[in-house]
Amino acid sequence: MPAVEPDAGRSGPASSERVSTILLKRVLREPLVHFLGLALLIFAGYGLLGADTDDKPDSIVVTAPKIEQMATVFTKTWQRPPTTEELKGLIDDHVKEEILVRQALELGLDRDDTVVRRRLRQKMEFLNAADAETLTATDAELDAYLKANAATFEIDPMLAFQQIVLNPQRHGEAIEQKAAAILEVLLSQPAADPTSLGDASLLPPELPLTSKTSIGQTFGADFAEELDKIPAGQWTGPVNSGFGLHLIRVTERVPGRVPTLDEVRDAVAREWANAKRKELENQRFTELLKRYVVSIESPAGAETGP
Repeated sequence: MPAVEPDAGRSGPASSERVSTILLKRVLREPLVHFLGLALLIFAGYGLLGADTDDKPDSIVVTAPKIEQMATVFTKTWQRPPTTEELKGLIDDHVKEEILVRQALELGLDRDDTVVRRRLRQKMEFLNAADAETLTATDAELDAYLKANAATFEIDPMLAFQQIVLNPQRHGEAIEQKAAAILEVLLSQPAADPTSLGDASLLPPELPLTSKTSIGQTFGADFAEELDKIPAGQWTGPVNSGFGLHLIRVTERVPGRVPTLDEVRDAVAREWANAKRKELENQRFTELLKRYVVSIESPAGAETGP
């Protein structure tokens, strides 16, 4: 009688479940199944997360203050308030601008645009300036600033003088000798008429009290400096300028001085505010700079500089 294996000819639910389990384990070991499962998870996650962003449109809110601002600008420009249709057109144009600007930003059109970059920089600087404008200096702060920057506010020396002008085109190389001869006459004969000793000129023979800066603008800075050194009441020279040689007699001198705060309060307050604005801007920029690591590359072929 032949031997019968224990499982031979056995069938039923238990046998089918065992075969299905073996096949399932083999399928789950396949790399392709793993890849497809991961792809399905990513696709499902994207669908859940992207449903709100793609299907829901961006929000543009035209606020009542914004509408009022547009109407005010229109009124100032055209000297009348906008009609209903005109106001609707302003709002439509604002919405159109907002949509196009957002789209441009999404596309990165603002990058590497010199005009946009300069405008953004200006706005940041305006913010710093606006903060500085809220600062108010005390009299003690203004007085300290005036003393620390005395040269900026110093009142210019003033000079009044007589002059005799010699034209170099008329006298040539002999002009120095001519000037020396006239100076000798002036010193030896105090009653001599100066207007009869020099050359005809459009320059006035005598100037009233004039600031040193104005004299320098007319005759040259070197002339003004030399004039400021001349003792008052005595003819001296010659002093050179773009007009020729001058024999000079200073008739009056008012020395320069540092004014009191009351004399220049507005100017000191303005310069103090400018200095504070620059100080605030530098402080903020220094803080911002700490967030970055700046690397500066040398141009190709250029020598390495500092």
